[in-house]
Amino acid sequence: MEKIWLKNYQSGVPATIEDQMEKYNSIPELLEESFKNFPDKPAFHCMGKSLTYREVDRQSQKFASYLQNDLGLKKGDRVALMMPNILQYPIALFGVLRAGMVVVNVNPLYTPRELEHQLKDSGALAIVIFENAAHTLEHVLAHTDVKFVLVTSIGDMLSFPKSLIVNFVIKRIKKMVPAWSIPNAVGFVSAMNTGDEKKFSKPGITKEDIAFLQYTGGTTGVAKGAILLHKNIIANICQARAWLAPQIVSGEEVVITPLPLYHIFSLTVSCIFATVGGENVLITNPRDMAGFIKELKNWKFTVITGVNTLFNGLLNHPDFASVDFSSARICLGGGMAVQKAVADKWKKVTGKTLIEAYGLTETSPAACVNPLNIKEYNGFIGLPISSTEVVIKDDLEKTLAIGEIGEICIKGPQVMKGYWKRDDETAKVMTADGYIKTGDVGIMDNEGFVKIVDRKKDMILVSGFNVYPNEIEDVVSQNPKVFEVAAIGVPDDKTTEAIKLFIVKKDPTLTVEEIIAFCRENLTNYKIPRHVEFRTELPKTNVGKILRKDLRGQ
Repeated sequence: MEKIWLKNYQSGVPATIEDQMEKYNSIPELLEESFKNFPDKPAFHCMGKSLTYREVDRQSQKFASYLQNDLGLKKGDRVALMMPNILQYPIALFGVLRAGMVVVNVNPLYTPRELEHQLKDSGALAIVIFENAAHTLEHVLAHTDVKFVLVTSIGDMLSFPKSLIVNFVIKRIKKMVPAWSIPNAVGFVSAMNTGDEKKFSKPGITKEDIAFLQYTGGTTGVAKGAILLHKNIIANICQARAWLAPQIVSGEEVVITPLPLYHIFSLTVSCIFATVGGENVLITNPRDMAGFIKELKNWKFTVITGVNTLFNGLLNHPDFASVDFSSARICLGGGMAVQKAVADKWKKVTGKTLIEAYGLTETSPAACVNPLNIKEYNGFIGLPISSTEVVIKDDLEKTLAIGEIGEICIKGPQVMKGYWKRDDETAKVMTADGYIKTGDVGIMDNEGFVKIVDRKKDMILVSGFNVYPNEIEDVVSQNPKVFEVAAIGVPDDKTTEAIKLFIVKKDPTLTVEEIIAFCRENLTNYKIPRHVEFRTELPKTNVGKILRKDLRGQ
């Protein structure tokens, strides 16, 4: 196929990255390069404490040794990580990978049912969990294969006496740690310190070995583990480094990381900048907007990542306008559609363009990114990145012409091997010619830029017309009295479905009549919502993505 997008690559960005991938057999090889090149540079910072690359090297190797020698785990065994953004996360993450084991990232807000499913499905033998969620594990532990439980408190790796103060406040003052009892549970920090790095034996890891079972709802069905090989993550790191090269300087980047590390977007971004000597500033609770903004003011950061709802929340906080963006070179939005109203306001307040990127858990995740030198938000998710092909297909898997609407399909070295123990589900999302079907409806223009119209399953059918919630939400969000909005379809006797809006007000004077009138000015008749419901908040994932499916179920 003709790769029409290559003509719009920034100067210096290569068409392919296979030559870069050949240098590395595993993710640990990429990390060890940074440990060698940037030993005294800060690698991770959280709540006032920094760890250098030398410290991360030693501590992750000690933890890898503990897994091997004290627990007797073997290469390929699965180890679950269930924590927010704290310093223990990268230590455990890199330790598991260096031991040749498989990381199973777990949302720390999971219910017992969700946690049991993921632990049983993955066959995890060990888990590192923060104390706040230990009671959830207690309820399901007996129904899983987990033999070893390592528990940590949020402040455990902070400096004395702050570590004691933080843990005391969280447990005794804020009472955020429900009572739990897990016999033979071991403290994570104690376990890490017990590990003898001299006994650590490097396993023979190849590109074809599994690095992550990254759970996702996927494009169909229930939560399942996307099998991400070392080569998938290596590919995406090399692709991202090539794309970012015109804007970044090795050893000098300061990256604000508010999205949870268990999420593929945040996970890979952190790994990318860890391989170029960057400092990742971990935000433990980004929903505390005042605290988040206070932390932002402490840094001359160069990169900030997030999702649309996070950016919107920041923009609507009175203190955000005083944050210094003079050093920022990259403001990157992913995980969900960036709305024009948010992007325009971001540019006005910060002076920086909000760059939209796109990917899936199944693509490790990046597949399309906008050029970093675009001057304004363009409404597109970007160009296919190096060594990546994107086509638009119809329901019969026929590739459509430029400008035609269909399902976005992706091929590249970052695409997963398949779903763990679910060959039937894997077959559902792979085309006969080797592309993964994303479940997103979109188009490609004649410059190679890709635009998402909406999620295939979220499309609303009104009197035979396809209506895409993203378009409705993008328009309504431009009303200055609207804080957040979600659109869904509800059954209707006359039109098959009718559009219903759920709105969180920014201005309490906003009325249903105003919303309908605003829509009539900006949308054709069949796209006008029939129902409007005001809410104090909308259901979201822990990353901040609005859950339309939950609204449909209410």
